[in-house]
Amino acid sequence: MRVILLFIAGVLLSGCVASPRFTSEKINKSEEFSGEFISEGIASYYADEYHGRKTSNGEKYDMYALTAAHQQLPFNTKVKVTNLNNGKSVSVRINDRGPFKDSRIIDLSYTAAKELGMIGPGTASVRLDIIELGNQK
Repeated sequence: MRVILLFIAGVLLSGCVASPRFTSEKINKSEEFSGEFISEGIASYYADEYHGRKTSNGEKYDMYALTAAHQQLPFNTKVKVTNLNNGKSVSVRINDRGPFKDSRIIDLSYTAAKELGMIGPGTASVRLDIIELGNQK
């Protein structure tokens, strides 16, 4: 729990300092974070309309890749997303910022949403667990 609080404090404080837009420096990459629960909430997904557009980390969005958007996690962080309604899980890599609706905690790629069984409803209650922290952003 203490590690999570330190991580959240670090993320919040990092917004107060100027940093380069793109970096390859890793932060706090350790086994301590592997499998750490970070939050539960509503997930949504984005697909056709954004396919091929530039993501916040500079990549082109690929709706068939296992990627996601999160407002605060460092880019390239790997997160296990579990659908709390059916128990299905998928691992995604954070490469974009969002979602921008207050009630949502993560935006998934089409393929990630499909693996979680949420294409029909469009949203799902999920749990997020950090697998590996990525680049500071």
